[in-house]
Amino acid sequence: MLSIDDLHTYYGDSHILRGVALSLPVGVSLGLLGRNGMGKTTLIRTLMGYVRPAAGRVQWHERDITAQPPERIARLGVGYVPEGRGIFPNLSVLENLVMSARAGLDGRKAWTLERVLATFPRLAERLRHGGQQLSGGEQQMLAIGRALMTNPRLLILDEATEGLAPLIVAEIWRVISEVRATGISTLIVDRNYRAVLAHTDRAVVLEKGKIVLDGESSDLARDAAALTAFLGV
Repeated sequence: MLSIDDLHTYYGDSHILRGVALSLPVGVSLGLLGRNGMGKTTLIRTLMGYVRPAAGRVQWHERDITAQPPERIARLGVGYVPEGRGIFPNLSVLENLVMSARAGLDGRKAWTLERVLATFPRLAERLRHGGQQLSGGEQQMLAIGRALMTNPRLLILDEATEGLAPLIVAEIWRVISEVRATGISTLIVDRNYRAVLAHTDRAVVLEKGKIVLDGESSDLARDAAALTAFLGV
């Protein structure tokens, strides 16, 4: 589905991504791990077209999408839940959801408003509330629900549970498991590496803009020495 080859990205004179290469097959969940400042969000923003790479290539189903604008990448079937959530605070919960609603590329509408509200009952209770009136956890639910309303083929979650209460965190991971079970591919960034490894098929670890570990999530979860070396855990 997604293929990245020798990706290099800069912020000014700072060389952030240094030859990143990875692939994400259809239906696979991939965890993206690394300490703060190692390039995880930069990689996602480069994939989504917010940052233009200096070199390398991004392919989507063998189509070159390198440096395409975010709206074009979204139309290909990529749902994005950014760090900070990015909801519209001046719109109601209902408006935030329906403004993004569309059928998938195959014409199917597996994720409807009714299904999203059934998945997130809290949102159903707050349909007329403005985005700014929601708690942090509710905003994250809204951001995920809004992305699902696009019926994506790939769902990208950057810092999926950052700063949320434990009960809300458990709810978010439950929904991620449900999404995985539907066959949607996922790319997940989260500081809780144990949860990421438990909810993904494969994982990669970034260190100073390079991939230093790449393998089955279950194998990486058992490699305590490597996790200690690269994640400081």
